[in-house]
Amino acid sequence: MKKIEAIIRPAQLEDVKHALAREGINGMTISEVHGFGRQRGHEELYRGAAYPVRLVPKLKIEVIVEDGKASTATEAIRRAAATGRIGDGKIWVSPLEETIRIRTGERYELAV
Repeated sequence: MKKIEAIIRPAQLEDVKHALAREGINGMTISEVHGFGRQRGHEELYRGAAYPVRLVPKLKIEVIVEDGKASTATEAIRRAAATGRIGDGKIWVSPLEETIRIRTGERYELAV
């Protein structure tokens, strides 16, 4: 099994959710996060004064998939989240040792 983590623009969330659903991947965890990479933040105006915003709001999506679906899921996220501009985000794929459904005790693929 694999754990896929993706940092995306908040505006791309619905596109990513639909892209994953088309691939048969329905479960995910979404967290609001802040950070920066090459985008290096941006400037905002407040009462006529510009000030730097160093940490940009993003969304972190976490998805657990079977090994065979990992490349399909990452490509679906990449296509749906891409705008072609700096700050589109990143995707990480990690091996997952075990998954357990708390309610039933099911493990591994049965728990997803």
